[in-house]
Amino acid sequence: MELYDGPLDIKEIFCRWLDEEAHSNYGAYIPFVGTIRAEDDIEALSFDIYEPVLREWFDTWQEKAKALGASVKMAHSQGDVPIHTSSYISAVFSPKRRVALELIDAFVEDFKANAPIWKYDVKNGERIYAADRSTPMYGSGLLA
Repeated sequence: MELYDGPLDIKEIFCRWLDEEAHSNYGAYIPFVGTIRAEDDIEALSFDIYEPVLREWFDTWQEKAKALGASVKMAHSQGDVPIHTSSYISAVFSPKRRVALELIDAFVEDFKANAPIWKYDVKNGERIYAADRSTPMYGSGLLA
C-alpha cells in the first residue's frame, strides 16, 4: 500500500508495479484507476486518511489474495487532487484471469465501502465535507 500527497503519477506507479512483478509468472494483471471527475463545480477532491486502519484493512486483502496465489497493490492520494487527475490506483496480479477479475472487483467494492478515507469537495479553495458521498464505517462509533 502506497500513500502520496496530491495526484498520483499513474504511469510511474504502473510501470514500477509491472517491473516488480516481471518475474512472478503471473498470467493476469488487472488495474483499476480512479480519476476525479469535473462535477458539481468542484475544482478538486481532498482526502484525509486514517493510515493505521487502512494498513490493517489492506493487510487483510493481501492475505486473501495470497490464499488465491495472487497479489494486490494499491496507491491512494492524501490532500488535494485536482479534477482530471488520479487519486486511486489498485491492481491484481494473478496466475489466472478469472481470479484476477473477481478479486479486483471485490477489492474495489470493499475499498469504497470500508476504507477509512474521508472525502471533501474543493470549491473556491475551500474544503467541504462530502457527506452525501461518504459511507459510514462499520463499528466506527461517532464516526458512523
